[in-house]
Amino acid sequence: MTAAMVEKDQGSEGRPWDYLLRTWQELGVPEGWRAEIDEGQIVLAPPPHAHHNGIAAKVRRTLYASLPEELEIYQTLGVHVVPLDKLYVPDLVVMPAELIASADPDTSEPLDASEALLIVEITSRGNAREDRTKKYRAYARAGVPMYLLIDRFDTRGAVATLFTEPNEDGTYKHSEAVPFGKPLPLPAPFDVTLLTGDFPG
Repeated sequence: MTAAMVEKDQGSEGRPWDYLLRTWQELGVPEGWRAEIDEGQIVLAPPPHAHHNGIAAKVRRTLYASLPEELEIYQTLGVHVVPLDKLYVPDLVVMPAELIASADPDTSEPLDASEALLIVEITSRGNAREDRTKKYRAYARAGVPMYLLIDRFDTRGAVATLFTEPNEDGTYKHSEAVPFGKPLPLPAPFDVTLLTGDFPG
């Protein structure tokens, strides 16, 4: 995450979260950029590398192979981590389609992260640390049952890790990590194997 930050106007009224959310909703973010709320600030991130998008496409294609009809995969969807008043825009989010269909068409409200079945983050050079630490803790605190971290910049080499069974303390009970080139099984409701050897880069 880089680029620009917007801090709370000290003269504004209401909770800082309300101010930040209102500002986030009114932002004219350039196409391909993402705006997130973290640590009481709005942070902008530029469009990611082509390989980043290529990995997202491979993951999405794999998930669609057996995705239950009531679920969908979304990109650029804002999710609110309610316990921490954070708002992230993951690379991929799997959520019930009915939640999207019932969203208010006149407002740009983020959806509750706790409604997600799976969140996928793919690291970039500028945000790898946040994906490994802040977002890991935030998604666990939100109760997201599965967090898939695809880390192209791990010091040990590129690795994909699936975290499952979140704790309220901001950790996951279980994790399974594989280096790029090895298969990574994803449990129900997906029941597919992610072939990381197909990832670009």
